[in-house]
Amino acid sequence: MKNVMVLACALLVLPGALSAQDASKESTEAKREDRLKTLEEQVRALAAEVEGLSGELKTARESAANAPGARPKLVLASAPYTRESAAAAATPEPPQGSGTAQTQVFGGATSNAKLLNPDISVIGDFLGTAGNNSIRPVRSLELHESEVGLQAIIDPYARGDFFLSFGEQGVNVEEGYITFTSLPGGFVAKVGKMRAAFGKVNTIHNHALEWTDRPLVTDNLLGGEDGIEDAGLSVTRILPAPKWIFLEATGQAFRGDSSTIFQSVTHKDVSYVGHIRAYKDLSESTNVDIGASYSRGHSAPGTDLITLPSNFHTELYGVDTTFRWKPLRRAIYHSFLARSELVWSQRDQLSPLSLFQTQRAFGFFTSGEYRLTRRWTVGGRFDRTGRAQQANLTDTGFSALLTYWPSEFSQIRGQYRFARYAEGRDANELRFQFVFVLGAHGAHPF
Repeated sequence: MKNVMVLACALLVLPGALSAQDASKESTEAKREDRLKTLEEQVRALAAEVEGLSGELKTARESAANAPGARPKLVLASAPYTRESAAAAATPEPPQGSGTAQTQVFGGATSNAKLLNPDISVIGDFLGTAGNNSIRPVRSLELHESEVGLQAIIDPYARGDFFLSFGEQGVNVEEGYITFTSLPGGFVAKVGKMRAAFGKVNTIHNHALEWTDRPLVTDNLLGGEDGIEDAGLSVTRILPAPKWIFLEATGQAFRGDSSTIFQSVTHKDVSYVGHIRAYKDLSESTNVDIGASYSRGHSAPGTDLITLPSNFHTELYGVDTTFRWKPLRRAIYHSFLARSELVWSQRDQLSPLSLFQTQRAFGFFTSGEYRLTRRWTVGGRFDRTGRAQQANLTDTGFSALLTYWPSEFSQIRGQYRFARYAEGRDANELRFQFVFVLGAHGAHPF
């Protein structure tokens, strides 16, 4: 009897539950339909708005094309690559809807012109000196050099570098050359005026040196601050070498006029420079760079005989070594750089009795620089050298340096320099230097 009553109750409740479930489903479907209708209405509204904007844009283009003074659009097929075509391709479309085409202007220069501008930099080198030096005196205060650099990629096969030096005595092209980077056989060539690849210091610009001056051996045997620099051409190639050794050879030919070292009398009196360089990583933090150099050119015996054919020559031999310690994780806080160069000079000239003679001189320097902190660096240098035209005279010097780096774009350096010249006179000088960089200046050779 009890089972019969349970079954009867279930039959009575079941229709109500089914009807409630059906009502819930109908309500959910109704909500979904409402949402779909709302979305359809929004899509129709957006489509109508887009259609209206398209019509307005079409009308604006037609009116701009028919406006007086409007420039027709040209389409060039298979046009050759030129600097003008590159600028035109990179120029954005002018805004439509006005009678004249507009070009964006930033800081008074058009964006089109900036596309073809080279990287421009200005480096100032200010020097001051206190003390006495009766043999080689320098000014107490001077803007020693202002270097303007212009560097750019010319095309996929070449790049150009020009460095103009502005001093108190005038303007000079310190270097200006084009580098061909994609020659067959792995060769790299330079053509123009450049510093010769004789040793390391001769290739470095003044502002990139570790000192306020150049070593005595550079002054006595390599032509001083100007060094071996001339108009000519240079060819470089990486040579096959044992594993983990970088070997590079450079050959250069110059016009034959370099400071007091080489003097050209005729067109055939060119000078030559050869340099071979070997580089090796000793560890992830240390490396050594060793080079050997040779140079030969014409040296005139004197102004009275300069117009006559001459067999007077100057030959230079050099060995350079650079040792670096720069830990990868702490290089901006601690590092060490050591340099040393040895130079032999063999110069033909006339003796006081107008007799042919060959003067042989030897000189060297060695230096070290240690970075104490991120902004402070200390260093020292020792010099000893003979003189190219008076080999029996020897000069000796010592320098101590302290450099402060406010940032990567400026530096303040102090240097105490002592020199004992062959004349028996001593020089004691305290030199200070301010170097500052404006603009984008390319990295110097490593």
